[in-house]
Amino acid sequence: MKETVLVIGGCRSGKSSHALYLANQIPGQKIFIATCTPHDKEMEGRVLLHKKQRSRAWSTLEVPVRLPEEISKNSRKENVILVDCLTLWISNLFLENNDQSNMDGHIGKLIQSLKKAECPIILVSNEVGTGIVPENRLARLFRDAAGFTNQRVAACADKVIWMVAGIPVGVK
Repeated sequence: MKETVLVIGGCRSGKSSHALYLANQIPGQKIFIATCTPHDKEMEGRVLLHKKQRSRAWSTLEVPVRLPEEISKNSRKENVILVDCLTLWISNLFLENNDQSNMDGHIGKLIQSLKKAECPIILVSNEVGTGIVPENRLARLFRDAAGFTNQRVAACADKVIWMVAGIPVGVK
């Protein structure tokens, strides 16, 4: 059954583990779309740990920016796609373009790819709007873009799960 699930929460809330658990309940070949581009040893270690948690049923695509295109291309041939994570994708878009004026266009393409997907899609994202207002313009633009992305993905998702201290809380 085709279903779009958004797993959202704060840092270290258990988002990735829960998303992996959900995806592993679906039999067959699975694709993990990683949006992270590690820039230091610590992040490389985190990426390696994530890879070790996945079985041989998983193939991995490293997709820092072209996320909608890869979802569209791969949803016809996989049993499930897990995207981890939307907030890093947004960060990569900011770094690539240094222009936030087309962010709405990127989000629109993502939503269209989710609506047209032929297999279940599970997306992980950080909830970044529950903290203080950032003191600099770029951080505020990022927070706003992440919030708008989360809202639009949640609106088109069949299920939204908010992770709190490792506990999944159904929102939608």
